[in-house]
Amino acid sequence: MGPHPAVAAIRLAVRRVLHDILTEQPPAHDTRRTPARGAARPCAPDAERVPAPGTRRSVAAPARAPHDQTRTSARPRPGEDVAPAPLVLVACSGGADSMALASALAFEAPKLGIRAGGVTVDHGLQPGSELRADEVVLRLTELGLAPAESIAVTVGRDGGPEAAARDARYTALDSAAERHGATAILLGHTRDDQAETVLLGLARGSGIRSLSGMAAVSGADGRYRRPFLHLDRQTARKACMVQSLPVWDDPHNADPAYTRSRLRHEGLPALEKALGKGVVEALARTAQLSRDDADALDAWASQAEASVRDAAGLLECAKLYVLPPAVRRRILRRAAIEAGAPAGSLFARHIEEIDRLITGWRGQGAINLPGKVVAQRQGGRLVIRQG
Repeated sequence: MGPHPAVAAIRLAVRRVLHDILTEQPPAHDTRRTPARGAARPCAPDAERVPAPGTRRSVAAPARAPHDQTRTSARPRPGEDVAPAPLVLVACSGGADSMALASALAFEAPKLGIRAGGVTVDHGLQPGSELRADEVVLRLTELGLAPAESIAVTVGRDGGPEAAARDARYTALDSAAERHGATAILLGHTRDDQAETVLLGLARGSGIRSLSGMAAVSGADGRYRRPFLHLDRQTARKACMVQSLPVWDDPHNADPAYTRSRLRHEGLPALEKALGKGVVEALARTAQLSRDDADALDAWASQAEASVRDAAGLLECAKLYVLPPAVRRRILRRAAIEAGAPAGSLFARHIEEIDRLITGWRGQGAINLPGKVVAQRQGGRLVIRQG
């Protein structure tokens, strides 16, 4: 008898992502090829590794015997170096989504010759968070993941509590990946999370890129992978229940002080009541369609940018004017970011103000942008620079 359908679904999702990761790696014994982008690099043994600041606990689980179905390749020739198997980490909060992901990774990775580890981030925002982080490390170790560690971070205030916590979390995960030489980090975002992200972007009046939600692959060199974007939250929870995996429900996820929490417990249920079931699936489908469109427009803007710059590299207003607005605004946004405007602080209204220097020129003065960047029109050229 096979596994429960929920368990089978999460394992299949993880298996597909691990196969994708393997196809990006060169043969383990072929030292003549350049390592793939994001490929694991050899790292020091745990006893010699210097932990990153904020790392509290690292537990190395005993090595498990290779599974009969371990992925094999041709034997290396005498004298050839054998590269270590790629390491994949799972970011685990202890919640149902990430615990289901950790269990699936622990099951599938050995069959493919992949090393699997886990990281939990302690944001320090609740009493007893350190103890809970240690409990998550213990659960990861019991699943056979190694390394398994918790990292304590300090959450700032920029962009609000949710954005600040997210920034601190990804910084910690990036540090862990570099320290351990990990090829990828798996994240437990589900289809429900994707639907919430689309609605949050819609509420902010953001463009199509924001409506595209979270990408299945993101980060430097495709570091972050999201296997569960096509699975709902209940599937992950059911997988934990039938495997008797203990989970922790973060009280912040039910706290109405947080925008996403209100959307999850009030907004989406209200939409489903008014529009019927299937809202979450439709929003997730909208995200994928929007991402395809946004990718195409980004590619168009990249190709068009060179044609609208003069010999000195300045943007020519007349040439920008004839471009479709969606393409032109992408070029303007990229130019502002290159001049030093923080991408996270550059909103649609900023780009619209710059765009009016092209399409609604009436002799207006300079536009002040985040990061002390200034945009102004001079002699038919658009100049965007530090003020």
